[in-house]
Amino acid sequence: MTRKKIGTSAAVALCCAVAGLGLVGCEDSKANSDAEPSADSSAPESGEDLLTGTRQITVGDHTVNVSCSGTQAGNRPVVVLLHGGGDDLTTMAALQETLSENGRVCSYDRLGAGASDQPEGLQDLEDIGETLTGVLDQVAGDQPVVLAGHSMGGLIAARYAPDHQDRVRGLVLMDATSPSAVADLTVRIPESVTGPAGELRAQTLAVYQGENPERLVFNDGEVRSAGDIPVQVVQHGQQYLAEVPEYGPGLEEDWTKGQQEWLAVSGNSELSTAENSGHYIYVDRPDLAVQAIERVAEEAAG
Repeated sequence: MTRKKIGTSAAVALCCAVAGLGLVGCEDSKANSDAEPSADSSAPESGEDLLTGTRQITVGDHTVNVSCSGTQAGNRPVVVLLHGGGDDLTTMAALQETLSENGRVCSYDRLGAGASDQPEGLQDLEDIGETLTGVLDQVAGDQPVVLAGHSMGGLIAARYAPDHQDRVRGLVLMDATSPSAVADLTVRIPESVTGPAGELRAQTLAVYQGENPERLVFNDGEVRSAGDIPVQVVQHGQQYLAEVPEYGPGLEEDWTKGQQEWLAVSGNSELSTAENSGHYIYVDRPDLAVQAIERVAEEAAG
C-alpha cells in the first residue's frame, strides 16, 4: 500500500479492512501484545498428562508452537483459541489467561505464524485442518473442545467443525472471515477501479490466493452443518469498513451478510454485535469475548 497517496483515515481503514476480511493483522493493532499466558512451561510428567505452558510440539513433519493453561474442570470442554491471519498466539494471551481461571485453555501458532515452522508451499483448509487435528491430539487428548476463532481463525474453526463433530462441541466465531469473501469482494469492487479501493481489492485478492504468512489459499464454499452444537457468532459494531472510499458501506453490508451465513453451521447458533468494537473484539470488548466463550463452554459441558 502506498500510504503517501492515501489520507490517514483511509489508510487506517484499508489496513483494518484487510484484517476485517480475515487476512492480516493491522500493523498498529492493539492486539499485537508481547504478553504471554502465565503458565508453567515444564514438560508433562507422564504420557497421560496433557502439556502445560508454552512448548514446541511435533505435528507430522513440523514443529508447532502451543500454549496451554488452566486445569481441566469436570465435563467442561477444552477451549482452543485460533488467532487471526497475520497474528500469533501471543495476541490472544490476555484472553487465554482470563479464560483459564475456569478451565483448560490452549492456543497455537499455525504453520507460517509465530514460532511454528513455515509451510513448504501453499496450504488449503484441509492442510490447516490436519495440523489442527495433530495439535488437538496433544493438547486435549480425548477431551471434547470448543473452538474460539478470530477472523481467519473463525473461518478455520467453522470449516473444521462439520468434519469433526465427535470432537468439536461448540464454536465462538469472532468477526470471522466470510464464507463468501472472495466472491463478495470481486463483485463489490470492480476490477477497473483505481485508487484506495482498487489497491484494497488487488491486495486482498492476492492474499486470498496465498500471498499471506500462512500461504493459505482461500476458497468460497457453502456453510456446512456441524449439528446442533452451541455456536456464538460475534460481529464488530464499529463500522470501520465504511471509511473505505465509495465502497465502504457496501463492504459493511457484505460483512454483515457473511456473519449471518455462518449461523447455518449449527441449528443452535446465535448472532450478536459487539458495540464499540472494531475487528479485534477480544481486545476492544474482552468482556463480551469471555462471556460468549464461557456461555458456549458451559452449554457444551451439558
